[in-house]
Amino acid sequence: MMRYDIIIVGSGPGGYVAAIRAAQLGKKTALVERAEPGGVCLNWGCIPTKALLKSAQVYGYCKNAEHYGLELAGEVRPNLEAIVARSRSVAETMSKGVRFLLNKNKIDLIPGFGRLTAPGRIDVDGAEYEADHIVLATGARPREMAFMPIDGEHVISSRQALTLTRLPESMIVVGSGAIGSEFAWFYAALGVRVTIVEYMPRMMPLEDEEVSKTMERAFRKLRATVLTSTTVKAVKVNAEGLCEVEIEGKKGAETLTADVVLSAVGIQSNIEGIGLEELGVAVERDKVVVDEFYRTNVPGVYAIGDCVFGRAQLAHTASAMGEVAAENICGHEAHYDESTNPTCVYIEPEAASVGLTEEQCKAYQAGRFPFTASGKATAAGDRDGFVKLLFDEEDRLLGAHMVGASVTEMLAEPTLARTLGVTAHRIARTIHAHPTMNEGVMEAAEAALGAAIHL
Repeated sequence: MMRYDIIIVGSGPGGYVAAIRAAQLGKKTALVERAEPGGVCLNWGCIPTKALLKSAQVYGYCKNAEHYGLELAGEVRPNLEAIVARSRSVAETMSKGVRFLLNKNKIDLIPGFGRLTAPGRIDVDGAEYEADHIVLATGARPREMAFMPIDGEHVISSRQALTLTRLPESMIVVGSGAIGSEFAWFYAALGVRVTIVEYMPRMMPLEDEEVSKTMERAFRKLRATVLTSTTVKAVKVNAEGLCEVEIEGKKGAETLTADVVLSAVGIQSNIEGIGLEELGVAVERDKVVVDEFYRTNVPGVYAIGDCVFGRAQLAHTASAMGEVAAENICGHEAHYDESTNPTCVYIEPEAASVGLTEEQCKAYQAGRFPFTASGKATAAGDRDGFVKLLFDEEDRLLGAHMVGASVTEMLAEPTLARTLGVTAHRIARTIHAHPTMNEGVMEAAEAALGAAIHL
């Protein structure tokens, strides 16, 4: 029986990061994976989705070339087959990169399905392995609702949305979180008639209210229909092969029809059949319960990423958890601060945030800068959006909320500022290169201090 110091189950952004960090700290490490290295994020989530979105963005540039003084000969048309092929190639490249890193750090990749059988013991497709510590990083999959069964053709999940062979004429997207919004934008940008159905009173309901309202206007500008405070009662496929979606909203009950329905109502943790019940690992609401060091109630068993209860289900969150878990296993006390966890939505305009929203703040001072006043945004033709910073009574950053071009890249500065407890004065007095979109962060801090120069 092969023995390791640490075995990680799942090779997504949490699992492979935990494995590499453990190996760097001198532990004999193995990584169990039943599919492609890199998990959902690299293969069927974050990375291939961003490749699709980039193609749609370039298509938009081509359609609006005259705004930049350019003339294009002939008609520009989206080729979905080629777009998808590029996306899959990008995913394959990143997965190969994970394999390279595992080999470089002398981590054994064990193919198969991992299941806990006893303390410190795991079965992988009939082969037994032992380890002092086992880290569960089994991730999640699209959630399926009883009233909206996924058949992969008419009612699809994000996985099928990545590989459609043709553009449908119409699509209904149920759910307007990051996944639903990104696919809705992608298909609407390519000319599909998109309707977004959201149960909550506003789309992107976890975002700051001003961000939500701005993004809803952006979708309407794209000629997508947004239905909030609307419940989906049932989804059926009629004799003509069209999806009939029964909804109840502000106008009462009605039935919508579309070629395809995308179910984007969240994700469900992959914890079935991995031996949690046999070992008595504590579970709450279909997720594994852990402490601040990502230890479960069973000694030697840890859990990180999307399968963990009470944590954000994001790729970079899983990576942060993976590092913390590996370092604590190796005797280096480490912590992860949930309050500095950033969130991003990669459509046009982008949305990015960290920390508290205005609704969550009790006492605060807000500073706001619209990109209509930005020289870089005006020159680039990307004037939609704003930067909003929220500070406490001691002028320390509570939260940052941004909408606009490249704000997902800009978010690192406010995230670091919140991590370090930086004040509005420090941000305002930090020289920012001109012209850049990132000047908006400085300008918002100045506005919070009542010292705005360009407003």
